[in-house]
Amino acid sequence: MADVDQGSVLPSETSPLILDGLNATDSNGTDAVNATVAKFVATPEGTALAYGSLVFMALLPIFFGALRSVNCGKSKVAGENGCDYEYRNSSDMPETITGRDAARFPIIASCTLFGLYLFFKIFSQEYINLLLSMYFFVLGILALSHTMSPFMNRIFPANIPIKQYQLLFTQGSGETKEEIVNYEFDTKDMICLVISTVVGVWYILKKHWIANNLFGLAFALNGVELLHLNNVSTGCILLGGLFVYDVFWVFGTNVMVTVAKSFEAPIKLVFPQDLFEKGLGANQFAMLGLGDIVIPGIFIALLLRFDVSLKKNTRTYFYTSFLAYIFGLGMTIWVMHTFKHAQPALLYLVPACIGFPVVVALLKGELTEMFRYEEVSPEDAAAKEETTEAEKKDK
Repeated sequence: MADVDQGSVLPSETSPLILDGLNATDSNGTDAVNATVAKFVATPEGTALAYGSLVFMALLPIFFGALRSVNCGKSKVAGENGCDYEYRNSSDMPETITGRDAARFPIIASCTLFGLYLFFKIFSQEYINLLLSMYFFVLGILALSHTMSPFMNRIFPANIPIKQYQLLFTQGSGETKEEIVNYEFDTKDMICLVISTVVGVWYILKKHWIANNLFGLAFALNGVELLHLNNVSTGCILLGGLFVYDVFWVFGTNVMVTVAKSFEAPIKLVFPQDLFEKGLGANQFAMLGLGDIVIPGIFIALLLRFDVSLKKNTRTYFYTSFLAYIFGLGMTIWVMHTFKHAQPALLYLVPACIGFPVVVALLKGELTEMFRYEEVSPEDAAAKEETTEAEKKDK
């Protein structure tokens, strides 16, 4: 997941600005040797725009991902529960995170992060990033296509016929036949895939920061929508474990920052601080890891679903945690800008996102109800429903 590799906010001051003289070629084809390297210093306006844009982009997948997790998390039929599309494929179904998963995740994340660090130290960074680029090229197309699907359903002309398609790969024959890939899609999905592929080719060829952000936002929104915590206690375990993980790998070692700066994949949001000077060709970036969006985001989405379960027509806990996220991210950026050092964002986000809703629940006398709220996976819910129907038939 994204948070494994990107768990901090990084200022652009960590990278030098290479002036035009470096690697320049004169009219005779010889390399210029009198290159000058200068430290890049962002203007106050450029800094404010970069940090403000990062905050705004971080809020988009949390807000819309949380809404989609409510509307479509338990819906398999288009139009049900306000859902604009149906989950035809198992890969699009929400995945439930249990307490055991949450406890193991920081360990798995640490092993993955350190493994990537060793890879970058031992092997050529160029070849590693080439493989990763192709891998995230495919994932990004699928994620962006899934993100666009509800909007395509709303704007797709009604007079154009919709054809159904199925991509099926099987192994064996007869009774031993086993499905390897079974992917269903229609005309609208095809259009989404074409648009997403264009963005993917743009990213592969240019590594442009806008293409990176389009894929990054799609990954984050899909994560918030499709990763469901089964209860608040599990969310506290996950956020608490990753709180320790983030602080250790950022403050205790140089591993997190090294991987974040070496890893060329759309698993972070970036925004240039030299946009006013260089326009869309800017290259001095502040960045925010997707893990700092998805991990708090799935907790905020859980609280929104808890709000819905109360049936009080209010979204108290969702808005409280959403504002807490803004507060925590703002604190992260302020500390980072003040001390000019990469910050583990979860150090500020976790206490805010857990503490604010808990205080509100205490004041409203709903703390017990909050921690008793439980969600089940779609598979468990379906199995329970089948069992109930079978018991009714037996009676």
